[in-house]
Amino acid sequence: MKKHAISIIFSVIILLLMIPIYQPLATYLHPLVIPVVFFCVYVVIFCIALFYRKETVTFSVKTLSTGLGIYTLSLLVLLFFRPNEQDYGAAHNVNLVPFSTISLFLSGNADPLVAFYNIAANIVLFIPFGIALKWKKRNWFLLLIAPVLVISLIELTQHLTNRGSLDIDDLLLNTLGFLIGYLLTPVFKRIIKISS
Repeated sequence: MKKHAISIIFSVIILLLMIPIYQPLATYLHPLVIPVVFFCVYVVIFCIALFYRKETVTFSVKTLSTGLGIYTLSLLVLLFFRPNEQDYGAAHNVNLVPFSTISLFLSGNADPLVAFYNIAANIVLFIPFGIALKWKKRNWFLLLIAPVLVISLIELTQHLTNRGSLDIDDLLLNTLGFLIGYLLTPVFKRIIKISS
């Protein structure tokens, strides 16, 4: 328990150091972004500590499924229920030109916080789904098609409900998150064991 407490303490310190970033994000997105980011930071620190100490931790299928379910619901809230009734007019929030939004964010002409959030979050927040999908050693066709279909559905739904933009670059970044999750799966299998 003492070892886990250290991971929590480091996560809290990182969260506190990043308050200047979290405050605008909580206003722009949803206050739920704070516990989601805290959870992600904690998991990363916890897994690095386990890997470094060459230890493992065992979770039941039910625990992991429940955790992934809560994480998924949290992301859906962040994607579809933004504060201040943000309106994404259908006419100006469609981008079907690959890398144009990414180029804008990397050019320095966009707000740095928005640029960081859009690039980093669109990749990092989808890594757990890549790990979950790859864990069962599914075939590569499913591993390539499933993320594209799910992310396309999310993008289209955001556009149709005016709760976000339809952006090919989001699809590319989210898919990259899945692919990174696939690559990290062997590392997670070394430190996480699943019981029935």
